[in-house]
Amino acid sequence: MSTSSAVNTRRLAVCAVMAAVICVLAPIAIPIGPVPITVGTLAIYLTAYLLGGIWGTTATLVYLLVGMAGAPVFSGYMGGPSRLAGPTGGYLVGYLPMALLAGLAVDWTLRRFGEDGKGAAIALGLQFLGMALATAVLYAFGTVWYCVQAGVDLQKALAACVFPFIPFDLVKIIVALVVGSPVRRGLQRAGLLYSE
Repeated sequence: MSTSSAVNTRRLAVCAVMAAVICVLAPIAIPIGPVPITVGTLAIYLTAYLLGGIWGTTATLVYLLVGMAGAPVFSGYMGGPSRLAGPTGGYLVGYLPMALLAGLAVDWTLRRFGEDGKGAAIALGLQFLGMALATAVLYAFGTVWYCVQAGVDLQKALAACVFPFIPFDLVKIIVALVVGSPVRRGLQRAGLLYSE
């Protein structure tokens, strides 16, 4: 097997593992209203950190396809295409641009500043901002979808589906950044992740 083929095989394997991690964590939810607090966003932040933009988005897409096929991997251990078509489906669809933007932010900062030395703190700050921006895009997808499907105005949608979640998501971003760096280094040492 060529080096290129081996790298791609290992990337696919890690991508599949992270899709499975999302499937395991995403159903865990605390119902606080029409949109529950889930561990899914944390799993996707971590996936984006470990795999970057393209592969992180691929793992997220695999998760969504598994859920659409009927596996109970969406919040509350639900599955099926009706979950994507329902009032909160925009948040599920919004996982894709969130994973892409968060992963691209991580890719860029690691290439530009590295993970060690003086640049590491700058990279960490920019990664936090990139993930926060990616989360805002998730909110935009989900809120517009919720307004249309539930027939509510923007103010009510924001109050029910965005404002209560901001503190939790900021904490999840911090957890993903703290956990992601040592895990990423471990995977790189094991030859399972490669810099672009």
